[in-house]
Amino acid sequence: MSTLAPALRDSATMLRRNLLHARRYPSLTLNLLLTPVMLLLLFVYILGDTMSAGIGGGTPDRSAYIAYVVPGLLLMTIGSTTIGTAVSVSNDMTEGIIARFRTMAIHRPSVLIGHVLGSVLQCVASVVLVAAIALAIGFRSTDATPLEWLAAFALLVLFATALTWIAVGMGLASPNAEAASNSAMPLILLPLLSSAFTPVHSMPGWFQPIAQYQPFTPAIETLRGLLLGTEIGNNGWLAVAWCVGLAVLGYLWSTAKFNTDPK
Repeated sequence: MSTLAPALRDSATMLRRNLLHARRYPSLTLNLLLTPVMLLLLFVYILGDTMSAGIGGGTPDRSAYIAYVVPGLLLMTIGSTTIGTAVSVSNDMTEGIIARFRTMAIHRPSVLIGHVLGSVLQCVASVVLVAAIALAIGFRSTDATPLEWLAAFALLVLFATALTWIAVGMGLASPNAEAASNSAMPLILLPLLSSAFTPVHSMPGWFQPIAQYQPFTPAIETLRGLLLGTEIGNNGWLAVAWCVGLAVLGYLWSTAKFNTDPK
């Protein structure tokens, strides 16, 4: 208990610091948030009839395609937001503040914990905003029970936590903010190569394994099943396994990089 209280206090301080940074410099988060919002509007209003006709066997149904595409865009929102985390961590490492923290009597892991908690809260806020826009343009989930809504929210938080730890590792491993932003680009590109916009079985045969065996597709299919009542199958367990695996990998990578004293 003598070490737990200071650890919680220092983590809360670092969380407050990161939230203050996000409030004072909102341009990065807003710029990253524009990507899923613009894709939502593009695929619904410009490509919606064509895409829905391809999925629905020739019958255009834009409302059905809104329901299909929103779960993937919610997860893409998380990927976009965590790029800001990689940039923020890299800035801390290169601007000297981490060197000062190393000399202070604070709980050392609290620096990373503050970044992770702050990023997860920003991810949740971004997801809520994108979901509100989706509801405004016609997305509905009338068949989901309160338990399924809770499970969907838990999956989004778990996915955000996993990607945030990976983004923290990318930020620590990058020499500058620009490199951190570039290294985190797969967090936006992978959803484009998943089942977010079109079913995996409709893709070319050689490309289907790329779309199927990655973290976004099982998470998207699980979220789609929870919100829309479609078949989940093994995707639920695969999504959780991907999240836990990525979170552990990101945590070990981040703490190893952070605990390595600069030469």
